[in-house]
Amino acid sequence: MAKDNVWDMTLKRLDDTMTILDLKPGIIKYLKEPRKVVEVAVVVKMDNGDIDIFKGYRVQHNTNRGPAKGGIRYHQDVTLDEIKALAMLMTWKCSLTGLPFGGAKGGVAVDPTLLSERELENLTRRYTYELIPLIGPEKDIPAPDVGTNAKIMAWIMDTYSIAKGYIVPGVVTGKPIELGGSQGREEATSRGAVCTIQAALKILKINPSNLTVVIQGFGNVGGNAAKVFFDQGFKIIAISDISGAIRNDKGIDPYKLSEYVSVNKTIAGYSEAEAIDPSELFKIKCDILFPAALENQITKDNAPYINAKILAEGANAPTTPEADPILKDNGVFVIPDILCNSGGVIVSYFEWVQSNIAYFWSKREVNLQLRDIMEKAFYETYNFSLARNLDMRKAAMALAVNKVANAMKLRGVYP
Repeated sequence: MAKDNVWDMTLKRLDDTMTILDLKPGIIKYLKEPRKVVEVAVVVKMDNGDIDIFKGYRVQHNTNRGPAKGGIRYHQDVTLDEIKALAMLMTWKCSLTGLPFGGAKGGVAVDPTLLSERELENLTRRYTYELIPLIGPEKDIPAPDVGTNAKIMAWIMDTYSIAKGYIVPGVVTGKPIELGGSQGREEATSRGAVCTIQAALKILKINPSNLTVVIQGFGNVGGNAAKVFFDQGFKIIAISDISGAIRNDKGIDPYKLSEYVSVNKTIAGYSEAEAIDPSELFKIKCDILFPAALENQITKDNAPYINAKILAEGANAPTTPEADPILKDNGVFVIPDILCNSGGVIVSYFEWVQSNIAYFWSKREVNLQLRDIMEKAFYETYNFSLARNLDMRKAAMALAVNKVANAMKLRGVYP
C-alpha cells in the first residue's frame, strides 16, 4: 500500500472490515468498485483573456440506498484517488446514520485563493455544465467541502436550473438561506461532532467540566467546532491552520480569533497566544483532540505522542490504518470520521427534504433532529463494539458496510 494514498488506505480499512462480516466474494468486489467515475476538463476564460484548463472529477461510489450525496472540493492537491476514497467514505457515512443516500464526491484540482471571484464563478459554472448529465436531486446532490462554500453552491444551482429551464433548489445542499438553504447547515458538521463527543464523555464517565481541547484546522469545521466547544465551557488550549499553530493554556477565545483571521487571513501573529511548531500540536496533553484538516495527519510516526483521552475525527480519514493500533494500545478513545463528522451530510439531507417539499424548519428543529440522529448512531456503534469486542472504527465500518451490502442483496443485480 502506498504510504500516503488515501484510496489504498480506504480499501485497506474495507478489507479489515470484511474479515468481520460474512459476505460473499462477489459482494465484496461490488462494494469496492465505484459505480461511476467521471473526469472532465474544466475550461476557464481568465481575467486576462487567456484560456486555462483545470482537471475536475465526480465519483459516485454506491447508490443502492438512494441517490448519491457528497461534497465538491477545490484544492490544488485534488486527485482522482482522493475523490474515490472520499466518495466511498460518504457511502459508509450515509449508511451508518441511516440516511437514504449513497456516497459521492467531486473536486477540481485548483487553488481557489489564486482565482478572482469572476474566475472562480467561471470555473464553477463550467464544471457544473460538464456534470449536468450526472447530477440532479434524484441522482446526485453535491454540497460544499474544502475550498467551496454557499456562494459556490448557489452558482451550481443556478447553472443547473438554467440548463433545465426551471428552478431546481434540490440539486445542491449547503446553499444560502435565501435560496432554500437549511438553518444550521454551516455549523452542522461541527455541532454533530460535539454531540458524539458528549456521548463519549458519558460512556467514559469523564466529567464534562474544565475539559481541554486541541484543534487542528480553523476552517469551517474546526472554526465552528471551536465556537461550540467554547460556548459549552470547554477550554481550547491550542489551534492550528495552514500557516502555523498557537497555544494558550489559559484558553483561546475562538470568536476573537475568528475576528483576527477575518482581517489577517491567518492565525499567525495572534497576540493572545504563543506560536508553536505545528508538529508539536498532537503532543499536547488534552482531553479532546479534534483534527479538522486534511487526510493522513495522524500516522504511525506521531500517533505514539498523542496524549488525549478522546480523538474525535472532524476531518475525513485523518488517521492512517497503521496509527489505529497504536492509539488503541495507548488508551485513546477514537470517534471515527464516518460517525464523528457526519453532521454535515445529515443536515444536508434535511436541506434536500426541505428544498423538495418547499417547507422549511427552524434552527431549533434542525439541531434537535441532528442531535437525535447523531446520538442514535453513536450508541448503536458503541453497543455493537461492546457486543463484538471491536474498536469504534471497526464497529462503525462493519455496521455501515453491512447495511449497504444488505441493500445490494435485496435489490439484486440487473439484468
